[in-house]
Amino acid sequence: MPKASDVLDRVLVLEMVRVTEAAAIAASYLIGRGDEKAADAAAVEAMRKAFDELYMDGTVVIGEGERDEAPMLYIGEKVGGAIGKGPKIDIALDPLEGTTITAKAGPNALAVLAAAEEGCLLNAPDVYMQKIAIGPGYPEGTIDLTKSASDNVRSLAAAKGVEPHQIIACVLDRPRHAEMIAELRELGCGIVLIPDGDVAGVIATTDPETTIDIYMGSGGAPEGVLACAALRCVGGQFQGKLLFRNDDERARARKWGIEDLDRIYNLSDLAKGDCIFAATGVTDGSLLDGVKHLKGGKFTTESVVMRASSGTVRWVRGEHHTGD
Repeated sequence: MPKASDVLDRVLVLEMVRVTEAAAIAASYLIGRGDEKAADAAAVEAMRKAFDELYMDGTVVIGEGERDEAPMLYIGEKVGGAIGKGPKIDIALDPLEGTTITAKAGPNALAVLAAAEEGCLLNAPDVYMQKIAIGPGYPEGTIDLTKSASDNVRSLAAAKGVEPHQIIACVLDRPRHAEMIAELRELGCGIVLIPDGDVAGVIATTDPETTIDIYMGSGGAPEGVLACAALRCVGGQFQGKLLFRNDDERARARKWGIEDLDRIYNLSDLAKGDCIFAATGVTDGSLLDGVKHLKGGKFTTESVVMRASSGTVRWVRGEHHTGD
């Protein structure tokens, strides 16, 4: 268990939930409206405003893109209400993880963020990452990104004491995964295909109630860092490798200090030290219920906030009123 950070005090841990709540509530007004950009913009604006209420000197290390790509919550932006005075904290965030999901009223859309001391979160470029993850309780080395999907399932099944066909894998429903899906089905695996939201997919491996044993496939590298911050808090294993489609993406990685483009990253390479992870459901999902709008201007939220040094996981159900 990592050492507790003096920078990440208990008050700040709980305050992070206010930030993800604000983003989720703002996005919830756009659920099912078919406008991805509007939903994302609402979440971004609300999250940015909520950060200003926190006593910290924060720096966005994973955000909405580079400064010329994003007006708010861009990489390198300073956030918090105590710039130059408060504790220095690195922030990884996705105000709306699942923009398409939200626009179509699908499951598992979240507002998420991770926080750690300076230098403890990998400044991952906005490229794809090959990922594999399992929950806690297995021997180190159970998964290996250099091995095939079926070999990893066999290894996990042996560690769990079951047959390979009893393993359930979570995979993003993308054409690029067709070969892997066919390989897993040949083995007899159950597969949960998700339309988006691979942060929730990785975290699902830690909760027995989801029945998901392993997450496999490629998704965004920034989302990999967010997922690893959560795994640091509750346990599990993760490996990832950056995938580059062209020289521009390779140049982007080098810009952020990544020299070994073939490196396989482990959990602590992406998120180390004491970490905070917070998430609020936007739409209903396997991890959290979404925002519910009730009569009389009331609405409810469900959130989770975790801390690596204590291993504490808090489930927070909020009741809000219009104007909160």
